[in-house]
Amino acid sequence: MSDAELTVEVTGPVATVVIRNPARRNAMTAAMWRQLPVLLDGLEADPAVHALVLTGADGTFCAGADLGDLDELLDAGDASIAVAAEERLATLAKPTVAGIQGACVGGGCQLAVACDLRIAATDARFAVPPARLGLVYPAPTTRRLARLVGPSAAKHLLFTSELIDAERALRVGLVNEVLPPDALAARVAALTAAIAQRSRLTVAAAKEIVDDRADEERIAWWHGQVRASGEAREGVAAANERRPARFGWAPPADR
Repeated sequence: MSDAELTVEVTGPVATVVIRNPARRNAMTAAMWRQLPVLLDGLEADPAVHALVLTGADGTFCAGADLGDLDELLDAGDASIAVAAEERLATLAKPTVAGIQGACVGGGCQLAVACDLRIAATDARFAVPPARLGLVYPAPTTRRLARLVGPSAAKHLLFTSELIDAERALRVGLVNEVLPPDALAARVAALTAAIAQRSRLTVAAAKEIVDDRADEERIAWWHGQVRASGEAREGVAAANERRPARFGWAPPADR
């Protein structure tokens, strides 16, 4: 029986998906790539889950795709199960945070970049290795990386396959924050707890608009939700009364 799996832990409004493959530094197997969208579908449908954390077990985020499945990934190209899992993560309607320690390489970096925010420990190391392996990085993955760090930094990572440390990742915009390893879990927990207390309407709309997935009709729909939901009235009242807001909007089932 394989020890490679994705596990889910739910604490209050935050779900944590943990990458586990101890024999391969948490490399993603074909079964794990297929498992991820299924897990995400379930978490998106769960109204009690407001935010998601993606992290790795035992001090390592993810050392990439398990190259034992190379033929399957090569034959599929941009239609691979890895790209499908990445796209599902990127389009999750709920905010996502990658908590990164140790190796974040190849497919691991692919998953981290698909998250909304990335919080790294000082021992985190990042690399995009297709040039070392003779592979073409998937087009959706390449474009997402370039949007995040800019064309020059993306080309450097792609052309060289160089391993960079957390401080350099912070400078180029690959991660949002860097902390000591023993402070990482607490910071990720505090950050996701704060996000989970905010208006889900605001967060969901902001994610779609920032990711350029909302056309004019969709943006108008979001403004209609503000008017219909009372979220803004509650937010202003809470600010005036100096109390936590009691936001109640939830995404309609048919949206």
